[in-house]
Amino acid sequence: MIEACGIPHTEVDLIVANGRSVDFSYRVTDGDRVSVFPVFESFDITPIVKVRPEPLRTVCFVADNHLGRLARFLRLLGLDTSYQNDWDDPELVRISTSQQRILLTRDVSLLKHGPVTHGYWVRATDPREQVTEVVRRFHLARHLTPFTRCMACNGRLIPVAKKEIAHRLPPRTSRHVDDFRLCSSCDKVYWQGAHHPGLRRIVAAARRADRAAG
Repeated sequence: MIEACGIPHTEVDLIVANGRSVDFSYRVTDGDRVSVFPVFESFDITPIVKVRPEPLRTVCFVADNHLGRLARFLRLLGLDTSYQNDWDDPELVRISTSQQRILLTRDVSLLKHGPVTHGYWVRATDPREQVTEVVRRFHLARHLTPFTRCMACNGRLIPVAKKEIAHRLPPRTSRHVDDFRLCSSCDKVYWQGAHHPGLRRIVAAARRADRAAG
């Protein structure tokens, strides 16, 4: 009945029927008064939640193939985000359930797959708005560690001595930059280039969004 109203079950954290917390198996009868609530972030309602055996919220994500730029921006913020543009729906569901990742999607019907317990329907269409929407929805300010993940593959970035990667650098970068990071997974080298101020603006906007939500 809830999903018939357009609400995927993954966005439901509490169901109250006639003043009593119930789970999805509750059979609605004539005259029932039912209230449905989304994920609570400001206070702990664990003792009364009946809809799932484990908390809905786990701060790692898997994004569908329409959300590639969002995935990169979440990685920019240091958030563990799995993404490949060739994953089909069954694979996304498998990753979400087996790895306890929140499934981010623009396809609300994907969140109605029975096995999916952790998911969010992204409303915005612009990637910069999407990242602030996700940060605001899950109150992620305390989880942000910008510039610690590879935007290409999600691997961890580690400091690397300039002399170890000097042969891979453009001449101008080699002359003027001394601080470098190396992806521990794909070996991509990062430094503060001309694009860095734009990335910092994305980080600042995400932090502002979370403060505003709070």
